[in-house]
Amino acid sequence: MKRVFLFVVTNLAVLFVLGIVVRLLGVGDPTQMSGLLVMAAIFGMGGAFISLLLSKWSAKRMTGCHVITEPQNDTEQWLVNTVSNLARGAGIGMPEVAIFDSPQPNAFATGARRDSALVAVSTGLLRGMKREEVEAVLGHEVSHVANGDMVTLTLIQGVVNTFVIFLSRVVGSMIDRAVFGERERGHGVGYFVTVMVLQLLFGILASMIVFAFSRAREFRADAGGARLAGRGNMINALERLKAARPEPLPEQLQAFGIGGDSVTRFGRLFLTHPPLDERIAALQAMTG
Repeated sequence: MKRVFLFVVTNLAVLFVLGIVVRLLGVGDPTQMSGLLVMAAIFGMGGAFISLLLSKWSAKRMTGCHVITEPQNDTEQWLVNTVSNLARGAGIGMPEVAIFDSPQPNAFATGARRDSALVAVSTGLLRGMKREEVEAVLGHEVSHVANGDMVTLTLIQGVVNTFVIFLSRVVGSMIDRAVFGERERGHGVGYFVTVMVLQLLFGILASMIVFAFSRAREFRADAGGARLAGRGNMINALERLKAARPEPLPEQLQAFGIGGDSVTRFGRLFLTHPPLDERIAALQAMTG
């Protein structure tokens, strides 16, 4: 319930701020094509980047994770030291390191900048895996940060959001004119109904594009984890996850987690992660 509340409040705040920006810039008139495109870009790109800037703050509150500022035990000290070594090997700044309470093995990385990220692991991951396997998972998450996956995914999300907003309104106007002609001034009921339906349909198609990129960069993160912590350890970690079936992370963090499931061919289009069997096979085929 807390996660749902935070998600709703964050998105309402984003819409409120962007609405003010659109009015201040005077580009809110959808009858002007250029104004419509600028408005779509503001909402599409602006919403994605605001979410990115808030990503660490949101992640901490949604998972209730504890950021390690001063290690209190051997496990926390090992965790901080390991992330530090991996970050140095990947050429990025030291991320914040956190632990969140969950019986299932999982981990994620987030943050707007490569040198100021957050890497978090679950208590279930620390209890259920050997240290070399945990190190491989951490290497996977550090690789997400080093590869700039958060920013790239945000750019792609922003672009597709812009086109969803823009195209749904353009097509909505065309259908409105075709159905109602000159009988109504401005936009009629047909426009608003069409826009809502098209935003839903275009949004589904846009999600497929974003998910396809997410799956591709998951293989890259696995390869990065293998280079940083050893291919055998990365494979063993994924095998362990395969047996454990990790509990899903909050929606905003799923693309930067470690898990994955096997699904039907159609269902695969909506996965943020490839099936674990495919990821293991890709690692086994790695050379060098």
